[in-house]
Amino acid sequence: MKRDMSRSFGFLHINERAGKPRLTGVTEIRGPYYTPLGKRALLDILETMGAYVDILKFAGGSFALMPESAVRELIDTCHSHEVLVSTGGFIEHVLTMGPEAVDGYLEECKRLGFDIVEVSSGFISVPDDDLVRLVEKVRNLDMLPKPEVGIQFGAGGASSPADLEAEGVSDPSRAIRQAKRYLEAGAHLIMIESEGITEQVKSWRTDVPARFINELGLDKVMFEAADPEVFSWYVKSYGPEVNLFVDHSQIVQLECLRSGIWGTKSTWGRVVTYKGSGKTVPYEASPVRHIATHPKARGSA
Repeated sequence: MKRDMSRSFGFLHINERAGKPRLTGVTEIRGPYYTPLGKRALLDILETMGAYVDILKFAGGSFALMPESAVRELIDTCHSHEVLVSTGGFIEHVLTMGPEAVDGYLEECKRLGFDIVEVSSGFISVPDDDLVRLVEKVRNLDMLPKPEVGIQFGAGGASSPADLEAEGVSDPSRAIRQAKRYLEAGAHLIMIESEGITEQVKSWRTDVPARFINELGLDKVMFEAADPEVFSWYVKSYGPEVNLFVDHSQIVQLECLRSGIWGTKSTWGRVVTYKGSGKTVPYEASPVRHIATHPKARGSA
C-alpha cells in the first residue's frame, strides 16, 4: 500500500491535491480582522495546515493599525511557508485621499514585502479605465494585482440585506467585462465579491458564479465564501479545485471537504478527483509559475 510520507495516516487515500504553486484549488485565508492574528497564532495555522494555504489576506486595513515589526513578522512567516500575502481591499480607502496617497500606499506595500494588491471598489464609484491603470501600476511595481468584482454596490461592509437590496444589483455581464479587461491588463486572478450572490441576500444567485466560470475559466476566478454552507456549495458544484477565500478559522473544515475525508450529508463521500496518466501541461509553461515563485514567496523577502 502506497504511503504519503508528508502527512500522518499517509496510507489512507485522500483526494490528490496539486502542490504549490497551484493554478486551481487555491485557498486564501483572512488574516487579522475579526480577531487579532499574530506570529504565534499564524505559526500554529501554517505548521499544521500550511500545505493547504496559498494566500493570507489582511482585511479592513488591519495592517495600518499594527506596529510595522508585527506586519513584517506576519509577512515573513507566510513567505517561509510559501504563502503569498495580500493587502485586502484597503485601496478603496486610500483612493479617497488622492493620487499621491495611492502612489505612497503602493510603494509602501512593495517595501514591506506584500505580494498581492487587491484592487477593489465596492464602496466607491471609480471609472473602469482608472482601475485598469491601477492594475497595470501594481504589475509594474512587481506585485500581483488581484481585482475584485461583483454585482452589488456597497459590498464589503456590514450592511444589512435590506440596505443592500435598496442599492440594487448590476447585470453580471458588466462585472465580467471588467474582469476581462483586468486580466488583459495583467491581473492573475479575479476575486468575486459574495454580496448579492450568496451573502446578505434573501436567496442565492447561483447563476452568477456559473457565468463567471463559463466566461473567464475556473482557474481565473476566486469566490468569497467565508461561510461553511457557501464553500460547501462551491466544492459540491464545481469540485475541490475551485478557488476560495475563507476565514483562517475555516481552513481545516474546507480542506477536509476538498480532500474528501469529511463533509455533510450532501457531500459525504461525494467529493472525488481523478488524476489520470494522460498528457499534462508542462510545469514551466504555467503562466502563474513565475508569479507564485517570486523570491519573496520562497522565504527570501
